[in-house]
Amino acid sequence: MNTVITAGLAPATPQDEKAPFAFTIAYIGIGANLGDARANVLDALERLQRQPGCTLMAASGLYRTAPIDSSGDDYINAVARIATTLDAEALLQALQAIEQAHGRERAYRNAPRTLDLDLLLYGDATINSATLTVPHPRMTERAFVLVPLLELAPSIHIPGHGAAAQYAAGVADQGISPI
Repeated sequence: MNTVITAGLAPATPQDEKAPFAFTIAYIGIGANLGDARANVLDALERLQRQPGCTLMAASGLYRTAPIDSSGDDYINAVARIATTLDAEALLQALQAIEQAHGRERAYRNAPRTLDLDLLLYGDATINSATLTVPHPRMTERAFVLVPLLELAPSIHIPGHGAAAQYAAGVADQGISPI
């Protein structure tokens, strides 16, 4: 098994490989632009690593991007690949709890935030519920998602959309830079 070690995190093997039940590979988009955004993103990665039912498999590098459809300071973004035994709704609740631990407020759509965790992909599932849409509905339109996602998984396919790489040229003008 290949693992990626980034941001000072130890390599991980899914705990669930030893268990008699299966796990799902999920990708989580992480972003922040309030407070110490870099520290908040790194803390979110550490919390994902400690989250019961989740194992952090890999994390992209950190990227700086200007806000899209919003205002405020630049965002610090990353993508994490996890193995999880949680169902998608339970994983969403766990992600929201991590956001709340960082004081996340949802004042209005695209408001600046201390931490934003988005469930981008959950295995090859397509989910449309009252609380969750997977694949994330705007992931093919956002450099801050596609660039770090493709860093982790260059040949990844997005259910219902095809190869993620085919969307990279369409977001090249969004001004993303590694930090």
